[in-house]
Amino acid sequence: MTMTNGYFQSDKEEKIDILNLPSLEARAKEIIPKGGFGYITEGAEDEWTLKENTESFNHVQIVPRILTSVENPSTETEIFGTKISMPIIMAPAAAQGLAHARGELATAEGMAAAGTIMSQSTYGTTTIAETAAAGQGAPQFFQLYMSKDWSVNEAWLDEAVKAGVKAIIMTVDSMLGGYREADIINNFQFPLPMGNLAKLAEGSEGKGISEIYAAAAQVILPEDIKRVADYTGLPVIVKGVQDPDDAETAMQAGASGIWVSNHGGRQLNGGPASFDTLAAIAERVNKRVPIIFDSGVRRGSHVFKALASGADLVALARPVIYGLALGGAQGAQAVVEHLNKELKIDMQLAGTQTIEDVKKAKLIRR
Repeated sequence: MTMTNGYFQSDKEEKIDILNLPSLEARAKEIIPKGGFGYITEGAEDEWTLKENTESFNHVQIVPRILTSVENPSTETEIFGTKISMPIIMAPAAAQGLAHARGELATAEGMAAAGTIMSQSTYGTTTIAETAAAGQGAPQFFQLYMSKDWSVNEAWLDEAVKAGVKAIIMTVDSMLGGYREADIINNFQFPLPMGNLAKLAEGSEGKGISEIYAAAAQVILPEDIKRVADYTGLPVIVKGVQDPDDAETAMQAGASGIWVSNHGGRQLNGGPASFDTLAAIAERVNKRVPIIFDSGVRRGSHVFKALASGADLVALARPVIYGLALGGAQGAQAVVEHLNKELKIDMQLAGTQTIEDVKKAKLIRR
């Protein structure tokens, strides 16, 4: 273990055995300090939406197909012209140093080794440039929590463009944090600096998430999408979409991608499970732009159902962070590779050879 500012961090770097992704949480709890673990795992209020995110996949069944010629399914796919080994990517997640001493650097290495995309958070432990360098040229996205100060946004976006990220993720569902009780019980304040905030002298140590959000833009409007797209020249993916009308508004404003997410149940408790909103949003989008989906994904069958319901890529964060704590870069890599292994099994049993075939697969909706 490594100690930073009185906070113990895992420094493991080893292969990990994975039975399934849900089992990783209990293992990680033995390693990550209580305050950090609470921050990573918690949802809003009584966590009803958090739980529904995973339960909702049971609302749909995959129709098995037999007498097909499917063998050795391929999970290769692409987005914005970037080819990746699987339709599973890392969602942006703050403060990964809470789980491991190398934090986002190790996660970036793990995603690169797995051949997939690392999404950086504005509130990462390391800077945009540092995390990008750790990926050694592998594709990355940068997630922007818009600051009230446009000059701050420019500084972050300049660094992201210079670092070679492939797209900007605009998170629009987090102008403030949901009511998260674990942080209150643990009196949790961030013990580690956040690289992008420290660089701008805003600071993060000794603050809670609500204090950090207070510096973020409290109002984000459609014209902000075009402003970010015009400034960077990069595709802008609008993250936090839960309603078809909002997807339409984002696309009309210049969004090049829609990210269906309820922030892992961390924001509006009592809102629908993210998966329960996906099909209607996909119908409205009608393949005009790519759709990324997250929230509650824990099984290969969840990935399959999301793709067959209209998603182009599926993202996850918490299980990757658990793998990070347990094995560093190798642990993070193992998580997405295990999920992809489950997906391949489901693909063959459902008679689907490619990810495009999965998107056309038959589902039964209850």
